[in-house]
Amino acid sequence: MNRLFIPILCIFASASVVGLVWDTPLVATLSTLGGGALGLLGWLLLDNWRATLLLAWLRRLQNAPNTPLPPQLSGVWRMTAERLLRLFRQQRQQENRLSLRLENIRDALHASPNGVIMLNGAGRIRWLNRSACQHFGLDGKRDIAQTVTHLLRDPLLVAYYTQRDFTHGITLDSPLATIARPLRLAVHIYPYSKKCLLILSRDITVIEQGEAIRRDFVANVSHELRTPLTVLAGFIETLQTLPLIEDERCDYLARMARHAARMQNLVGDLLALSRLEANPPPDLERWTPIKTLLAACAAEAYALAAVTAKTKGSAQHKLIFPAEAELDAEIAGSADELQSAFINLVSNAILYTPSGGHIEICWTPTPDGGATFAVQDSGPGIAPEHILRLTERFYRVDSSRSRESGGTGLGLSIVKHVLQRHDAKLKIDSTLGAGACFTAVFPAERVRRI
Repeated sequence: MNRLFIPILCIFASASVVGLVWDTPLVATLSTLGGGALGLLGWLLLDNWRATLLLAWLRRLQNAPNTPLPPQLSGVWRMTAERLLRLFRQQRQQENRLSLRLENIRDALHASPNGVIMLNGAGRIRWLNRSACQHFGLDGKRDIAQTVTHLLRDPLLVAYYTQRDFTHGITLDSPLATIARPLRLAVHIYPYSKKCLLILSRDITVIEQGEAIRRDFVANVSHELRTPLTVLAGFIETLQTLPLIEDERCDYLARMARHAARMQNLVGDLLALSRLEANPPPDLERWTPIKTLLAACAAEAYALAAVTAKTKGSAQHKLIFPAEAELDAEIAGSADELQSAFINLVSNAILYTPSGGHIEICWTPTPDGGATFAVQDSGPGIAPEHILRLTERFYRVDSSRSRESGGTGLGLSIVKHVLQRHDAKLKIDSTLGAGACFTAVFPAERVRRI
């Protein structure tokens, strides 16, 4: 109402003033009209000035959201400015919420282990996350707006992209893959929106390595069982079909017993590994004196050394265990598992050290509060290329010698698993012709003095 009333008031006021000055009717009429036009012009100029102030304020508001309202604005112009300011702040708040949500989505995608590459309709990269950069060797800033097939030139991926058959994914090697650090990727492309594409990549290196290990494991187990089973079947057939003298029959039965024991040991070691992998790690509440563990280990070691010497008809090994006064400590974990690991290490040293050799077992505290259990032998030593693979299942430096000694190829794998479950590490130091030293390093939280 004010915007309608004030101009009319200005027109009448200007006309009245001019009419009073001019008393001739015609001149008064023309003067009245001119005065009204003059009043209207003045009002329009004032209104335009306020509109100019409002526009200037809006421009400043875009860069400085806290810009105050111009004090010259009043009436409907001030009401308009206040409403615009309210709408502007609401829009800013909504933009901030959307920006925060978008940042959260981007952060989540960057944290994802799966690679994400977004392409526009022309096949150019719109956005990609950190995992995609690590999978394909891309740069998150430099490669934006680049054509994806110019950057990823793997023939399998290019053919998959150009054929436009995205019903299935593909598996390929990453451009960053090396022999020392293989990197296998599962890649799938999904169409979305208007001709846009989404490339998802997943690191399946561990999965494929696990599958390879499983296949090798099954093949190794089959091979390890097939040999004694074949021998047993042959001896049984011989016993069933041929007349044998007593000495031959006893010899065959003794060989059958050895192969049966070998299979029994293999099954026992496989079950032990299965239990270690299935059960949760031992806690820190059960403590066992080192004296108890090494006493049991010494009893079995002396018995094995005596049997080995008697079987081979040679001198017995010299075993050196630490004095009880040096074993003033306890270790946290499973006593059965730790005893199995210690005996495995000592037994290996006995079996692979020539007759009459010496084997020294040490328990040594470390400066950080932990301790080490070490087995040093005077055997032939191990070549450097074998050391890193010794804890693999069924890996043998000398297969024939290992089988003759009754080994299953799983002993050091069991030791490694036991130590890992007790937060410990296995170190192997050896030089050809100078023996080997196997050391279990236990952290401070697993050892305490008594």
